[in-house]
Amino acid sequence: MANKLVAAFLVCIVVAAALNIRTAEAATDEKFKSCFNTCESECKAEGNGSTVCEMRCDADCSAKELADKLNIKLP
Repeated sequence: MANKLVAAFLVCIVVAAALNIRTAEAATDEKFKSCFNTCESECKAEGNGSTVCEMRCDADCSAKELADKLNIKLP
């Protein structure tokens, strides 16, 4: 009986941790999408093509996302 109680407790902890990670990932995804959409709109307004804008914005927003995760301030 005690083993079942311990196992149930561990399952609850794992589930709670998994839900917390998914919430954090969703927030990060939204930041990236917002950054990318803004960057792409500005890039296309400058007269650049879709491929150039996609590559530029993907690199820029990925760097910002990584810096945010590592708590690094970019210039």
